[in-house]
Amino acid sequence: MKFSHRIEIDRYLVSDESKTYIIAEAGVNHNGNMETAKQLIDAAADAGVDAVKFQSFKSEKLVLKDTSKAPYQKKTTAKNESQLDMLKALEVGKENMRMLQSYAAGKGLTFLSTPFEQDSLQELCELDVPALKIAATDVTNIQFLREAAKTGKPIILSAGMCYMEEVYRALEAIRPYNDKVILLQCSANYPIQDTEANLNVIDTFKKEFDIIVGYSDHSVGIGASPYAVAKGAKVVEKHFTLDRSMAGPDQMASVTPEELKQLVQEIRKVECYLGTGLKMPTSSEQFTRKALQKCLVAKADILCGDSFTVENVVAKRTNGIGISALYVDDVLGRTATKNYAVDDIIEL
Repeated sequence: MKFSHRIEIDRYLVSDESKTYIIAEAGVNHNGNMETAKQLIDAAADAGVDAVKFQSFKSEKLVLKDTSKAPYQKKTTAKNESQLDMLKALEVGKENMRMLQSYAAGKGLTFLSTPFEQDSLQELCELDVPALKIAATDVTNIQFLREAAKTGKPIILSAGMCYMEEVYRALEAIRPYNDKVILLQCSANYPIQDTEANLNVIDTFKKEFDIIVGYSDHSVGIGASPYAVAKGAKVVEKHFTLDRSMAGPDQMASVTPEELKQLVQEIRKVECYLGTGLKMPTSSEQFTRKALQKCLVAKADILCGDSFTVENVVAKRTNGIGISALYVDDVLGRTATKNYAVDDIIEL
């Protein structure tokens, strides 16, 4: 399967050569309060991310009333509360999403949201979001993946809690309708242990699929994201919160606004370290090169008409003047056209 390697999201171009596209995952950390949601957008903008993302769902269309919570949710929310009741309190309606979208745009951020069922997918299309983030929970939801693909919008797919075969089948379902897909390695717990990050899967994805790759980071603190960028992740997503002590299922696994800012700074630093991939001297190395690399000089007196040999030619530092020692084989065996004293620079 071949996917596009140049994907436009709002005013950004994500490609194998682009800077890392950083998504601040506000998720449900607003706890249903729109003022808190706007404060999260403020914090994301201050951190310097590219996009802020929320979650769109209608609880009754997402979960049966007797469905239990995920283990991490049981640890971070009321034990006597059902998953349905927990989610109901975290819903954000279409008009509030529109308001947040406008607020984010005013802060210079791209607004994204994850749809968890068909109605929310339709609403996000009506809001004309520039891309769709599909959560790990829907990697195996083939029918939903096809509907998302048919929108024609770029898809950012988190491949958490699934097997390679399921990833393959998910991409196989999307590809007939849409080639604008970014595949994120993800370990879907909140938070994960360091040993669960499995960043080598990024290499596996690049090897197995002709696709842009990224990382959805649930590690503690700044965590694995900068290392994922060094692995080739072109999109990074990270949960953040205003305060980890706030109520809610994802707060404790999220970074603070200051940590989010540090995360952005670390990713940009990694990008500086990675460079272009073209092997050539840097601008500062050009001066060092002249001072330290060697050129050919006379090792002994050489008379006009003598041959240059390993006995009478040697490499020394000459401030970059003369013939680079790289080309010694082009010099040896040729005839001197003038006299050389010891340390004279060889000329042809």
